[in-house]
Amino acid sequence: MDDVLARIPLDAIRVFETTARLNSFTRAAQDLGMTQAAVSWRIRDLEQRLGVPLFLRETRQVSLTSEGQRLASAAREALGLLRRAAHDVMQQDQTVLGITTLQTMATQWLATRLGLFQLANPDLAVKVDVDNALSDFSGPGMDVGLRFGSGQWAGLESRFLIPALFTPLCSPELQAQLNIKSPADLKSAPLVGLPQEWAAWFTHIGLADDRNPPPPRVVSENQAMEVATAIAGQGVALGNPVFYAREIANGQLVRLFDESVSLGGGYWLSYPKERHSVPKIARFRDWVLEMARTDPANIEACRASGMKVGTLG
Repeated sequence: MDDVLARIPLDAIRVFETTARLNSFTRAAQDLGMTQAAVSWRIRDLEQRLGVPLFLRETRQVSLTSEGQRLASAAREALGLLRRAAHDVMQQDQTVLGITTLQTMATQWLATRLGLFQLANPDLAVKVDVDNALSDFSGPGMDVGLRFGSGQWAGLESRFLIPALFTPLCSPELQAQLNIKSPADLKSAPLVGLPQEWAAWFTHIGLADDRNPPPPRVVSENQAMEVATAIAGQGVALGNPVFYAREIANGQLVRLFDESVSLGGGYWLSYPKERHSVPKIARFRDWVLEMARTDPANIEACRASGMKVGTLG
């Protein structure tokens, strides 16, 4: 099969992608440090090589033809991959690993283990950014993400780490004060968390048709804040037993019942597919998957959820 790319200079694709993105020969020339005439010549030469028009030229503006739109989409993706790959190849400092993650994941699971990674990799410094937004890794500095969701994000490779299981947690003092012995006792207890999450838990244990529970006293989309409220004795929160295994073990929290409910999704390690083999990413991937596989609380949670650490999203 004839390789059409053998007849097309890469520089012509770069000029075309810039012109298509800016929708202007003049602005493309400024961006590329070329003259407008040079940009126009490059585009016309590319059109001649392809045998189709790529732009509709009007008096004061240009617009893409259907063929131009198709090529622009592919060129944008291909040049993006090339830029990231070239950055990786040219980058002299491979000694910093950027991790973006959620607050609860960072404080309750990653932070207590990250020192082990640094001891095993003394040549690699770690920068952690706590942000609830899902990074697309297009900017500099972030290499991997520890995120919540389905594990299926465009352009990313995701490996399963921890199930999204939730169970009622409270302080031992509050348990004794309220004399909580059965799930039904929570109907009159001060609850912390999103109403729909509590509704899912009550449904899971078969109390959905019983009298509606009182509305939660504290509502937050931050699990760490909700469980901190429970530790302070101000209510019962739904928390992930994997993240709060330490507090349960040392008596700060009581896991009231064995029943946990899955609220969908899970926690994943994610990174751009094309960076799968970057050494610092590979080293962290191997380490964090081993941490998840050997965490006793996570072993129990995975068994309950039927999920397996390392599964591709």
